[in-house]
Amino acid sequence: MSQAVVAREVTVVRGERRALDTSSLAFDVGLMVAVIGPNGAGKSTLLDLIAGLIPPRSGEIRVLGTSPVLARRRLAYVVQGRKLNETMPVTVAEVVQMGRYASTGWFRRFGRRDREAVADAMARLRIEELASRHLRELSGGERQRVFVAQGLAQDHELLLLDEPLTGLDVVSASIIEETMSEERDAGKTVVFATHDLAEAARADLVVALANRCVAVGPPADVLQVEVLQEVYQQRFVDVGVLLLDDAAHRPASERHVHRARTIHTEAPGTDLHPDQSPPR
Repeated sequence: MSQAVVAREVTVVRGERRALDTSSLAFDVGLMVAVIGPNGAGKSTLLDLIAGLIPPRSGEIRVLGTSPVLARRRLAYVVQGRKLNETMPVTVAEVVQMGRYASTGWFRRFGRRDREAVADAMARLRIEELASRHLRELSGGERQRVFVAQGLAQDHELLLLDEPLTGLDVVSASIIEETMSEERDAGKTVVFATHDLAEAARADLVVALANRCVAVGPPADVLQVEVLQEVYQQRFVDVGVLLLDDAAHRPASERHVHRARTIHTEAPGTDLHPDQSPPR
């Protein structure tokens, strides 16, 4: 099986900060790969590196058998926290159509293949009825589905998603997660960053980062107490089930009582029932 990504001794510097220290990793084509780690651990940096948006300071990375820059036309990247220009009169359909521009250019008229790719992406994310609506009229979950559809509309062998399920409603999260699995089942490579260990556990492979690559392997090997303690340090809580606190959680010397949750994001002073999601 050919390899989707191979990185050898890469380092990435952003400004004066070493965002990713000397790291090596590799994974095959056709896998779903979860990238985990606390805020600032290098998850987005790794995705940007794979996408060819930033070069390594040292080391080498190959994507789909070539340089990341040359591989750009063969991948789609759905980034986190897209900012919306509220004054830009763009509809849902127009946003999804932008996914075809990498193939058609900005000014060539769409052919049948382009129209079919857009229609298929919108159907898979179940946003056909939203086609004529403005992005500012949508919920956060609906908007995220639009951006994932834009990525799907693009010709790609590799799909990168930066925290695609964070903060979404149950319906939107389920639709996007189902779509990611479908992409993997179709032979595409899916790489996504996440704070949620339950999401990571459903991947084929997990990359654990702490400003360097701490571990790469199947979930059963990487989602172990020893690895997670090294990655998350005081933000990690072990109460018999693998649990994870993100950077919003204040360190505590005593154990917390958590039930059936894999990520806990309470802010200081917030009193939540163990099964209640934090306010957003």
